Amino acid sequence: MRTFAFNVAYWILSIGYASAAAFAALAPGRGATAWIIRRYVKRMVQAMRIFAGIRIEYRGEDRLPTGAFIIASKHQSWGDGFATYDRFQDLAFVTGDHLEKFPLLGTVLRKLGAIVVNSCGGREARDSLKHRGLDAHREGRKILIYPEGHLAKVGEKYRYRSGVWHMYRDFDMTVVPLATNLGLFWPEEKYEKHPGTATLEFLDPIPTGLPKDEFLARLEGVIETRTAELIAEATGNPVTPAIRVLAPDEAARAAKQADATPA
Repeated sequence: MRTFAFNVAYWILSIGYASAAAFAALAPGRGATAWIIRRYVKRMVQAMRIFAGIRIEYRGEDRLPTGAFIIASKHQSWGDGFATYDRFQDLAFVTGDHLEKFPLLGTVLRKLGAIVVNSCGGREARDSLKHRGLDAHREGRKILIYPEGHLAKVGEKYRYRSGVWHMYRDFDMTVVPLATNLGLFWPEEKYEKHPGTATLEFLDPIPTGLPKDEFLARLEGVIETRTAELIAEATGNPVTPAIRVLAPDEAARAAKQADATPA
């Protein structure tokens, strides 16, 4: 019943607030749209608690630097975005272009100043990060990005893509890693929900100036290590490192190459 109640609330809130935000997007500036989306996010976090029984515990907020910075987060659940966005007044976020297929969302995303990139990554995605992210950087906004580019199952990880490093280098911005175990309670975009207390933990900021390989290795290491510890803490199981799996675009390329290889 909890899952059913939450999903009803999810769609009522999403349709209602998306419609209101699309109407507000007709107004000059992004103030009206941003105000509605902040209300939507708060209501969604409340619905997670009231209907699904999922409470969010935030840790490490005392580690957050002042001014603008990049949040590089583990991505296990659709709930990740709501839970993170709720902690900041004005947050720009990187999202895949798949969201633009939903009616009204494309208009709202553009009005919010979201950084919409090709979900398959590559040069086109990096160019979008650079050019669209530049506006957020100029405005002094914090930026949320999911370095893996896809939702990962609990206990799995994808390759950490270089887009976050390009922003880190080009904008000369500190990166704050974010670990989470929310996928235990709201797995990916799945229907079922599980009550309990999920944790989002902001980790020590990574200072600017690191070369690409060192930065990505450090980012992945701290996020995946702490995420595995949070999962173990919530389940009572031993700490188990995540298994590296192929992202959907990588799997498709591998299959294409296999088909093209002569027997």
